Amino acid sequence: MNSTSLNLAQAIAAQLSRHITDVVICPGSRNSPLSLALLAREDLRVHTRIDERTAAFFALGLARVSGRHVAVVMTSGTAVANTLPAMVEAHYAHVPLAIVSADRPARLVGTGASQTIEQQGIFGVYADTVQVTEPADIPQIAEAFTSQRQVHINVAFDAPLLGETALDTPTDITQKRAPVPGWVNHGEVKVDLSRNTLVIAGDEAWAVEGLEDVPTIAEPTAPAPYHPVHPAAARVFRQNQVSANDYVVNTRVEQVIVVGHPTLHRDVMALISDPDVDLISLSRTTDITNPRRVQSSDAHATDTKTRIGTTVKVTGTPTSDWMKICEGAAVAGSDAVREALENTDHGFTGLHAAAAVTDTLAVGDALFVGASNPIRDVSLVGMPFDGVEVYSPRGAAGIDGSISQALGVAIATQTRERDLARAPRTVALLGDITFLHDLTGMILGPEEIRPENLTIVIANDNGGGIFESLETGRLALRGDFEKAFGTPHNVDIEPLIEGFGVDYRRADSAQELLDTLAELAEFAVGITVVEARVARDTRRELHAEISSKNAF
Repeated sequence: MNSTSLNLAQAIAAQLSRHITDVVICPGSRNSPLSLALLAREDLRVHTRIDERTAAFFALGLARVSGRHVAVVMTSGTAVANTLPAMVEAHYAHVPLAIVSADRPARLVGTGASQTIEQQGIFGVYADTVQVTEPADIPQIAEAFTSQRQVHINVAFDAPLLGETALDTPTDITQKRAPVPGWVNHGEVKVDLSRNTLVIAGDEAWAVEGLEDVPTIAEPTAPAPYHPVHPAAARVFRQNQVSANDYVVNTRVEQVIVVGHPTLHRDVMALISDPDVDLISLSRTTDITNPRRVQSSDAHATDTKTRIGTTVKVTGTPTSDWMKICEGAAVAGSDAVREALENTDHGFTGLHAAAAVTDTLAVGDALFVGASNPIRDVSLVGMPFDGVEVYSPRGAAGIDGSISQALGVAIATQTRERDLARAPRTVALLGDITFLHDLTGMILGPEEIRPENLTIVIANDNGGGIFESLETGRLALRGDFEKAFGTPHNVDIEPLIEGFGVDYRRADSAQELLDTLAELAEFAVGITVVEARVARDTRRELHAEISSKNAF
């Protein structure tokens, strides 16, 4: 005979199967009824991770590709708190994620019972808690999954937790999952494209009907535009005129259309914030990119030069002069980066590593890019382009859980393309600190589903390379730079990788990395980690050269 807790767990597992295809479980006692109930179901794919933080980010990676909730199940106490970083990223990136936490009965909360904390409301503004103590509470689970992208189900399990025998396989099989929450429509905005117009497409951007022919600065996770403009050219569009080959060119942009959530480049964000430029911000979520918002109780309050919507009704077309100006700026920006990369004085940098990664991508590949320098470097060397899906944690822009998300992206991608003769290739580009921050993400048990074709490139500059090019890297502040920002770790990565039973390669030059990646594109199987030993002491000069060359 099953215990009351096991019966409740079976009912919850049945309800979860109507909303999810994948669930990640973590070992624990209080969640044991639910873990066993989920494993008994044939309509769910169950993954196991020993670290709740890793589990949540792995689930987030799966959900980025599938667009559906992935659930994470854990025991009570700090195990639940460890999933907060992933929930924060999911919230700001609008990726569906469900945390299903086991809890002690209410009578034990606040009594000093072991592994008991206040779990209801633990995610604050990032997810409401659905409290489940009996089968009558289960309909609330369906309501949460169909109305919210971030879900927290907190289940109170009482002793005895398990029965005397193993669970039978349930006979009810879910054939069709319930829908996930839809997008928000902020209405239509009228746009006159005969004015000098620039689109800035960030994370969560989509192809907006009517804007196909507008010059676009697109971040790597946005759709590839028809008329791309290099982000290094953004500063040109804030100038009234620039000189080009003895001619004076009027380069001032009159209106900017933001699609999604751009965050990467300071010159681009300055363009969005420029009070002399009209701003149209398009969003499909409750969050709107609008740095000009005035202080008001109205969350959408704006200055008079800002409009908000989801769709556009266009009149006019971009002038030929404007298209030529944008094309010239795009070429100048791209050439500035490539010419700086050819300067051997800079050595082998993270930007060189990013160029090697993007130059060896092919149609059908997936790319996961870590926060900090890698995503900015990928943007500078030419992403996005058609045929490559790009994922990056741009919601909260943290380095947390990047290995786990990359594994999730790879597994979800190969699952979606399961009919291909060879698993589609996923490449991840991470910094060394980002890699070390999520090292437990490399732990995969012998029975776990593993990536079949994943290459992880570590741009290892032995510390925080991004700080070299920021204010922190100024010569006057170098005295405490290494202690506060550079943070060298001197970790020998090769034996770490070998300890995880994963193939390891090393590259000490751009050409070595290009050759290695080209080889792996043809022959790689499973997971391969490529350590690119790059320099960071030339970063500031490299970016200064790009800026100086970026002109008509």
